[in-house]
Amino acid sequence: MLAEIKGLNEECGVFAIWGHEKAAEMTYYGLHALQHRGQEGAGIVTSDGDNLHLHKGNGLINDVFQQDEFSRLKGTAALGHVRYATQGGGGYENVQPLVFRSQKGSMALAHNGNLVNAYMLKNQLEAQGSILQTTSDTEVLAHLIKRSGHMGMEDAIGSALGMIKGAYAFGLLTEDQLFVALDPRGLRPLSIGMLNGAYVISSETCAFDIIGATYIREVLPGELITIDDNGLTSRRFASPLQRTLCSMEYVYFSRPDSDINGLNVHASRKTMGKELAKEAPIEADVVTGVPDSSISAAIGFSEATGIPYELGLIKNRYVGRTFIQPSQELREQGVKMKLSAVRGIVEGKRVVMVDDSIVRGTTSRRIVRLLKEAGATEVHVRIASPPIENPCYYGIDTSTKGELIASNNSVEEIRELIGADSLAYLTAEGLENSIVKGKDSTEHGVCQACFTGNYPTEIYPDTVLPAYKG
Repeated sequence: MLAEIKGLNEECGVFAIWGHEKAAEMTYYGLHALQHRGQEGAGIVTSDGDNLHLHKGNGLINDVFQQDEFSRLKGTAALGHVRYATQGGGGYENVQPLVFRSQKGSMALAHNGNLVNAYMLKNQLEAQGSILQTTSDTEVLAHLIKRSGHMGMEDAIGSALGMIKGAYAFGLLTEDQLFVALDPRGLRPLSIGMLNGAYVISSETCAFDIIGATYIREVLPGELITIDDNGLTSRRFASPLQRTLCSMEYVYFSRPDSDINGLNVHASRKTMGKELAKEAPIEADVVTGVPDSSISAAIGFSEATGIPYELGLIKNRYVGRTFIQPSQELREQGVKMKLSAVRGIVEGKRVVMVDDSIVRGTTSRRIVRLLKEAGATEVHVRIASPPIENPCYYGIDTSTKGELIASNNSVEEIRELIGADSLAYLTAEGLENSIVKGKDSTEHGVCQACFTGNYPTEIYPDTVLPAYKG
């Protein structure tokens, strides 16, 4: 669904490359492929072997980077980032990569995820004299690394990573090395590729396809990778735990052409649609999906039921953001600007509207109304994930429990609120089967905490405070 009107957002995307003469340009294209993971800010830092060169800003990749910037981003190594700013976490100072300079050398950090003990660590660091420049929890890692300055860089990073908890996929660039790390449970995706002898790191494999890189493997949970002119080396900074990769990466966030932990996202979403059809069949004339992330699930639902799939909803790709909406009337108009119902397809038809999730319910209600205004006689809503009843503390902006419609209402009450003729969700078991069925759950398990309330890590009392996300 449309993230900006839905209230469900991924934190960011990380991209890095080592050993390419056009490192900044390749990172620019890689970040373009990851733009869906964050639209609030973007940045690239490069290393020429002696110095780090940074350019970043608020906005989309095309807004932040013009041709002139690339002549200043010198070097054969680069680290890039796209960011979605959570409440209180906006502003230029929080746009990544964050660069820290000292007499012993500089380092740049980029992070996807959220540290559940960041607030506690910030208090400890400030009590010990640290002065924090941002509200991002990414900065915590830099201070922890510098506290271990008597160690070599690799050992200092490993020691610092041992003190943080939560979800994180880190990229760290110095003048002469690139470091990459994934949390012990692998809550966030991160992959390694090769491009003409250069190493490439990306939050999603779709970025490899854009620049012509070849996928090599996933970064493993608890793994710290060091890349320099001598090649790639790997070590464990923590023992890998039960894999709990965020299930919403498959449901909503990742691009359908990405492969995550050995599974194609489009294929997994089709399977979700098929599982949903088994669990919640309905008599109807046409199936349609809410663009874009729900299209795959709608196709799967159609294939399983034999109900024809049609483009009953069209997304207008040339409309800017509509976040300044002082009245309910203008909010309704904002949805109509972004989505249109195809009257010739839905008029006089019983429509199955497949969507990936419902967060607050306001957008679902507006889309159901769009379809009925276009002449649909019935609108049956099918959701290709379980009800989101719990906030996420690992880097997804699902706000507070009180704002989640499923935490305060039954399925029947939600159906009435959104105006659908029927409503059904995929079960947690159906979702897990769609992603990991037939696979070793130790290596391919998923986190469903936002659905079940079973968090894979300890949740600290201060975790719920806003503005401390990476």
